[in-house]
Amino acid sequence: MVQIRFGRLACGVAGIALLAGCNAAPEPRAASAVAPAAQDNSPEALLARMSLKNKVAQLVMPDIGSITPKDVRKYRFGTILNGGNSGPYGDDKAPAADWLKLADEYWEASTAPLPKGEPAIPAVWATDAVHGHANVIGATVFPHNVALGATGDADLIRRIGAATAVEIEVTGIDWTFAPTIAVARDDRWGRTYESYSEDPALVSRMGAAMVEGLQGRPGEPGFLGEGKVAATAKHFFGDGGTAQGVDQGDVNGDLKELMAIHAAPYPAAIGAGVASVMASFNSINGSKMHGNGPLLTGELRGNLGFEGLVVGDWNGHGQVEGCTNGDCPQALLAGLDVYMVPEDWKALHASLLKQVKNGTIPMARLDEAVLRVLRLKQQLGIFDGEVKPSARALGGKWDRLGSAEHRAIAREAVAKSQVLLKNAGVLPLKAGARIEVAGLAADNIPQQAGGWSVTWQGGGDLTAADFPGATSIWAGIAAAAKASGGEAVLAPNGSAAGTPDVAIVVFGEEPYAEFVGDRKDLAFRDEEGLTLLKAYRARGIPTVAVFLSGRPLWVNRELNAADAFVAAWLPGSEGAGVADVLFGARPATGRLSFSWPAQCDGTPVNGPQGALFPLGYGLDLGANAPLAPMDETCAALTADTGAVWFANGKLGMQVQAVADNALLPDLRGGGNGITATGVDRKAQEDARRIAFAPGAKLTLTGPDSAAAWRITYQVTARPKGPVTVMAGGKALDITQGLSVAEGKGWREMVLTPACLGTTGAKLTFASKSAFTVQISEIARDEVAATAECSF
Repeated sequence: MVQIRFGRLACGVAGIALLAGCNAAPEPRAASAVAPAAQDNSPEALLARMSLKNKVAQLVMPDIGSITPKDVRKYRFGTILNGGNSGPYGDDKAPAADWLKLADEYWEASTAPLPKGEPAIPAVWATDAVHGHANVIGATVFPHNVALGATGDADLIRRIGAATAVEIEVTGIDWTFAPTIAVARDDRWGRTYESYSEDPALVSRMGAAMVEGLQGRPGEPGFLGEGKVAATAKHFFGDGGTAQGVDQGDVNGDLKELMAIHAAPYPAAIGAGVASVMASFNSINGSKMHGNGPLLTGELRGNLGFEGLVVGDWNGHGQVEGCTNGDCPQALLAGLDVYMVPEDWKALHASLLKQVKNGTIPMARLDEAVLRVLRLKQQLGIFDGEVKPSARALGGKWDRLGSAEHRAIAREAVAKSQVLLKNAGVLPLKAGARIEVAGLAADNIPQQAGGWSVTWQGGGDLTAADFPGATSIWAGIAAAAKASGGEAVLAPNGSAAGTPDVAIVVFGEEPYAEFVGDRKDLAFRDEEGLTLLKAYRARGIPTVAVFLSGRPLWVNRELNAADAFVAAWLPGSEGAGVADVLFGARPATGRLSFSWPAQCDGTPVNGPQGALFPLGYGLDLGANAPLAPMDETCAALTADTGAVWFANGKLGMQVQAVADNALLPDLRGGGNGITATGVDRKAQEDARRIAFAPGAKLTLTGPDSAAAWRITYQVTARPKGPVTVMAGGKALDITQGLSVAEGKGWREMVLTPACLGTTGAKLTFASKSAFTVQISEIARDEVAATAECSF
């Protein structure tokens, strides 16, 4: 039966009148359509009518922050992405309607007529919807994968995928870079929370379920149709197995043994029909995956039988030996089909065009890659009468974005992911109880959402207002307490009057993403929660610790201090799911999908050896299971490696701060135009307000290192004159970066050799005019040493 595509609704011609929504003729396509109806719109036929430069453009994926619809019309890019910090029209907090508006503009630009009968190939837009369509304000933010793995519920994951796909389609986007099917084997890795488990079998099951939720099942009605988007299995392969958990690092060992763990989830994802696979940043035995032909082509396509599209990661091709972001034929020859090149797209397009013309890249290889892009678009119905995003069945259906139905699924996922590690008879909470809820994370939706939430790193200047419709953990507890006939009081610092029956302390990791989250060990250092737990214990008040984290961490001190301990992971927008378990409205069915470490040093734990709690551990809610006191010895807590230069209101033991010749102990005091005073960020005077008089300089000296600088800072008023930073002999003007940071809350500055030349043992800030900045942390980071500078 002949098929017509209309807004992702497939209508059989013989039965059009019988299908709801099919009684109207498809919207006429403009003269810019791929081809008249009588022409062959198969990928092969379209390829034969394409010019060389437009073929090349199908393989170039720029970021929306660096291209306009005018650029798309001129260059005819085949694919577009938005990075984690890229929003429509330069606004990473743009309203949902702007995402759809820009999607229409890109569509219309890419389908504008071309001369000489050449087909105008619509561009497709891809996004990182890694835990819901969380870049978009108002979307449902599901728990991160580390939590979903703890549910063990593949049907739930399938439903989450389906809900996410609908919300993506509402904003006019066709493709998501999810699921991550990494098998994280070293929890120091900053992307551990993107992994379902250390167990390849569990990752395989959950990853395949997410693919089916996002795309539908191959061969079944609706596959990649209305309410479905193209999925991406990532990152092939080894991203979760790098040495010491270093993001984008090296994975070493026998290839068969490595594949048995880290490539194990791919057959299931391929079997589920995943449309694309993303190449990994990491190396395998020294060879970067973006240029690794034996693995991208020989293993992925040859042995695993993948026939879809292979897309690169953010400038990953530029890390291949002999390549730059704008010039890398090696990646295409190795098996990459689409280059993710956020900013250097013009140079890359020119170099690829030249390399095809001079024979460096065979025409057959170019055509093979272009065909894979066209076939992906064919699967999405792009060539069968598809219309612009806003005219599709779900385009602009804002009631589906963050809908009550989707939030209910997310709340269910939160509840099913809670893992009860300790319970000395405190849980479930008794009806009618008087409850005090403490901790800065209790009423903090950005913190419970984690990274990849509205912005790439999450947190920072985000507030509850950036998550409309979301529920904090505190709000969920308050509602549940009231429903049970009791009451709850919010006391972030544990200072409420009265004596509650029980105290719930919510604390944990601050949001992060990718390399920013890499750690040297697994010690949880922030003592806010520990201090609160000990204070309640001293008052004789039973406590429940609710720990937010993107991975298992060494928390022996907190486990000892609490009467009950819940690993709540990163629950996302529906914090009420935590209360569902605490109050017994849902059972505690969550089980660890990662081994929990007994020691803090960071030695990988993937099995019972070295585990405090093994894979699969989790208590039932009614269990009375106190723990014997645990060893609280952790050398990493007291060791001063020189990496921390300023934190918690103190300079590192080997660090000095001076204003010209005036010494500033613990970065406090004044002299020679510098005034440094204490301000509160998380605790009393744990940060500094540093005021520069015109011409003043502040210098910090410490251990010599080639590591990058990571500085957590806040600017309330932009500088009125030039501000520079210097390490070694090169001064860098950072005025623009500081100006952009104005009024955006706490941010992170990363200074590396890429902009400083050298990093060394000294860092000097200078301002030519009066200027004030707040600083809460200064650290050296070896992991980020090869990264670009950022503000």
